[in-house]
Amino acid sequence: MSLLEVRNLSVEFDTLDGPVHAVRDLSVSLEAGEALGIVGESGSGKTVSVLTLMRLLPANARVTGGEVLLDGTDVLRLSESQMRSVRGKRVSMVFQDPMTALNPVERISVQVGHTVEYHERSASRQQVRRRVVETLESVGVPDAARRADQYPHQWSGGMRQRAVIAMALINEPELIVADEPTTALDATVQAQVLDVLRQARADRGCSLILISHDLGVVREVADDVLVMYAGTTAENCDRDTIFRDARHPYTRALIRARPGWGPRTERLFTIAGRPPDLITVPEGCPFEPRCTESEGLAACRTTTPPLLSVGPDHTAACHRARELEHLEELDPAGVEGGAA
Repeated sequence: MSLLEVRNLSVEFDTLDGPVHAVRDLSVSLEAGEALGIVGESGSGKTVSVLTLMRLLPANARVTGGEVLLDGTDVLRLSESQMRSVRGKRVSMVFQDPMTALNPVERISVQVGHTVEYHERSASRQQVRRRVVETLESVGVPDAARRADQYPHQWSGGMRQRAVIAMALINEPELIVADEPTTALDATVQAQVLDVLRQARADRGCSLILISHDLGVVREVADDVLVMYAGTTAENCDRDTIFRDARHPYTRALIRARPGWGPRTERLFTIAGRPPDLITVPEGCPFEPRCTESEGLAACRTTTPPLLSVGPDHTAACHRARELEHLEELDPAGVEGGAA
């Protein structure tokens, strides 16, 4: 049995203009100890999907279908009190912006310690303090015993992100969800944060979901990759196959749009157009207006493409997924280096 299995999940947001179909019929699974990277443009449904898992959706959101199974239990059917025993204990989340994730007027030690106190009410103050310092040390905070008593503004952006990761790790969860954990960090600090996540996974044996815009970052950490577009799956396979044999035109475009893919004499490749309006989901393939492979195929405009099996554990939602040739040039040296 998979640690996490999402089955046909659909989520909508109620707005004055009508319901926004943020996630549409999404299915994906994650085995214990594995890492899944979720990639896509802003608005593709990445964050909404994991916020549904955490049951942290805003008030105007509603799940209109599907299941989110954690060890076989549908977390969408748990009571709020039951969910509180899951959130922060079995499943933890590293949020995108550490400055908004941390309270500016509380010491780091207090904030990281709250996570222990909430789930282990019998723990003494000394026990909590010891675990806080040990966990901060494990994520690479130097002189952790002293720095734990500082405030967030006294820490750099990279160090604050380490504190947020420590909060996620301290209760030894089965699954960590990291939502754009390297956003707004420079390349060196990005690499350090990714090393922390990799080491935490290796040391603790936990599973990881990493959300990122950067396929290079995902390749550094993930075993499998889910590419999302317009709230649904575009492609899903292992990380090496994505770069060697991507079968969805959107996936190929994302790879080409990454800095460092082409010769330095060429202009940066961009994907023409913009994602569709998810209030009125278009007929056919949602990527069709921006696609370079849809010319001459009427089905792209009229029929939603099914998820086609194009290889072992490799699916792509494209009418031409089985026709597209292997593109070895999609495995450039520039993608190997992780954060850019």
